[in-house]
Amino acid sequence: MATLGDIGVSALINIISAFVFLLAFALLRIQPINDRVYFPKWYINGGRNSPRSSRNFVGKFVNLNICTYLTFLNWMPAALKMSETEIITHAGFDSAVFLRIYTLGLKIFFPITIVALLVLIPVNVSSGTLFFLRKELVVSDIDKLSISNVRPQSIRFFAHIGLEYLFTLWICYMLYKEYDNVAQMRLNFLASQRRRAEQFTVLVRNVPHSSGRSTSDVVDQFFHKNHPEHYLSHQAVYNANKFAKLAKKRARLQNWLDYYLLKFERHPDKRPTTKTGWFGICGRRVDAIEYYKKQMKDLDAKMALERQKIIKDPKAILPVAFVSFDSRWGAAVCAQTQQSKNPTLWLTNWAPEPYDVYWQNLAIPFVSLSIRKLVISLLVFALVFFYMIPIAFVQSLANLEGLERVAPFLRPVIELKFIKSFLQGFLPGLALKIFLYILPSVLMVMSKIEGHVAVSSLERRAAAKYYYFMLVNVFLGSIVTGTAFEQLDSFIHQSPTQIPRTIGVSIPMKATFFITYIMVDGWAGIASEILRLRPLVIFHLKNLFMVKTERDRAKAMDPGSVEFPETLPSLQLYFLLGIVYAVVTPILLPFILVFFAFAYLVYRHQIINVYNQQYESVGAFWPHVHSRIIASLLISQLLLLGLLSTKKAANSTPLLVALPILTLFFHKYCKNRFEPAFRKYPLEEAMAKDTLEKSTEPDLNVKAFLADAYLHPIFRSFEEEELSEVKVEKQKSPVHDDSSVSELSSPSPPHIVDNHHHHPQSPPHYIYHPQSPPHFVYPSYPSHQYAYSYDPEH
Repeated sequence: MATLGDIGVSALINIISAFVFLLAFALLRIQPINDRVYFPKWYINGGRNSPRSSRNFVGKFVNLNICTYLTFLNWMPAALKMSETEIITHAGFDSAVFLRIYTLGLKIFFPITIVALLVLIPVNVSSGTLFFLRKELVVSDIDKLSISNVRPQSIRFFAHIGLEYLFTLWICYMLYKEYDNVAQMRLNFLASQRRRAEQFTVLVRNVPHSSGRSTSDVVDQFFHKNHPEHYLSHQAVYNANKFAKLAKKRARLQNWLDYYLLKFERHPDKRPTTKTGWFGICGRRVDAIEYYKKQMKDLDAKMALERQKIIKDPKAILPVAFVSFDSRWGAAVCAQTQQSKNPTLWLTNWAPEPYDVYWQNLAIPFVSLSIRKLVISLLVFALVFFYMIPIAFVQSLANLEGLERVAPFLRPVIELKFIKSFLQGFLPGLALKIFLYILPSVLMVMSKIEGHVAVSSLERRAAAKYYYFMLVNVFLGSIVTGTAFEQLDSFIHQSPTQIPRTIGVSIPMKATFFITYIMVDGWAGIASEILRLRPLVIFHLKNLFMVKTERDRAKAMDPGSVEFPETLPSLQLYFLLGIVYAVVTPILLPFILVFFAFAYLVYRHQIINVYNQQYESVGAFWPHVHSRIIASLLISQLLLLGLLSTKKAANSTPLLVALPILTLFFHKYCKNRFEPAFRKYPLEEAMAKDTLEKSTEPDLNVKAFLADAYLHPIFRSFEEEELSEVKVEKQKSPVHDDSSVSELSSPSPPHIVDNHHHHPQSPPHYIYHPQSPPHFVYPSYPSHQYAYSYDPEH
């Protein structure tokens, strides 16, 4: 078991690692060659130009300004300057709410840390019961600061119970206050939004088949009959998987053609050539421009044939449709009510944002969804128990004394001072971090198989799976397997009636392992997040070998979004550790506090300068955050109840019984009070926005606004290539011609219109007005560009 010296070695290693990462980041970020890696968001929104364009040859790669090296740590205060309103405008509501989780952790744990250290540490240290158990159990100096050190039947347990009530009361108060604030912020954000396609659109799944009629006719008739006053039109969904592959191949060919055209433009005296074989390294040498033009022409013909096949084949139209209404009120009524007496047909829900749609899963029928979810649940269950093997291995590293007693031949190697400190103080946390590295990707694939139709839903479901995994394996698994290894000799030689007593004393002792994990993951790990070493290497490798055009450079620079499926469960684990060990082993709390403060600073910087959120769920993940912190409270209360029962504290233990009941009552109240704001759209609010819009824009043509909102991106990309073989009404705006929109309800493909409303694959464009709430409008730039702009005169 790790001692104070081992924890000190681990702290030193992690502090040095974090400092090295931060120093490397501070130096790398000011080099011109790395500017697109550390400030991609400002390039995306057009607020930053490359510093390499106006410098000499050396200055294009290395910063020659000595003054910038003297102020290389100015990123820290700069990360704190932007207000929350500006962050919402700049990065979106989800990013601002994500940062509020870190501030919530600071608000919760700062006072708890002070009280626990001042009250519980003296209570635990002065008891000294582990002095009498040191021959039976493996103990360390840190364990003497925990509740394990309090003698059985001691009156001191009233201090732990009292603080458990106090901490629960404080956490519930902060949760209530934060839930109220986030819910109100969400409603205000929704009220301030401009007109958006998803406000008028409902996703309808499991449309019943009717012989002799197309899916579009069935949808049109059903909604004309049941929603006659507000039904506007619908967008059929096509199965275009093969067409998507062809479009992807065409994009690659276009990229190579652009590259050779640019090359020829720079050197017009020499025509570029390429080989026709594998990856251009073998085969006959030909003119590169003519070769790729011919390749694209042949592929265009194939795509035209495939498109016509999709149009003429009734089976290509899926039993899914995006149904649009002429008002938000009509859409809200449809999305939030049951449409048929058969609850498995005509399934309606709010349509995701156009760029949030996960198109591949729209064709999955209702029965298949249930089967998929069952299979994935079983696979997740099996995966959790499969991972118990590496977790047990990690715990064997953390508890060397227990192994020494059973396997004395390992003692000469283990007892080397530095090796022992390294194995117990640093390696267990690092090993666990490595074993968890690929897990989020695996869980995301499982969530996709489940059939969720929005990227935001996929990420929330993957985050839920990862949280359950962290709870069972990292927390409970580490305690159970760690206790077994730690007290192996005691387990083998004592009577079965004494095992519960041993476990009760040993559970608090796992704080040493979790302290090492917090330092590896929460200190050095967060520092490595801001360094962005992997994106840095990949960007320069792509620039060296793959970037041929500005479009390639933009793709290589793409920073992605905050990894919610991984970061949210990790955050919730830290809440769990802090809440559980606040009363049990309070010495762990300062490590938690450092994590929340450091991570808040780092992620604030990353959200402002790096990450570009793909979608806007308007804080839809907050109810999950709240409920899992409540779960952490319940676990801490039940754990303390079990610990006190092993301590024979019959007089004080019954006082804890009411606490879980009160916590559940509080959770139910919050769920009923705040969760509807995240799940439903109030009809009152919908009617108010509709009335205001009609009074301010009486000539608004909603049908024109929604004409191509949910057009499959494959069809749109096809149009953008201006294929002459396909009949596309380019530049024909439907604003003044409602007949063009009516074809959305027919089996033929919808018109593909290049209008100014939005692009379904483009992320949101936030425009900041200093005297009004942030507005959400649709961008008009190409699909590969993401833009956020500051416009004070809007």
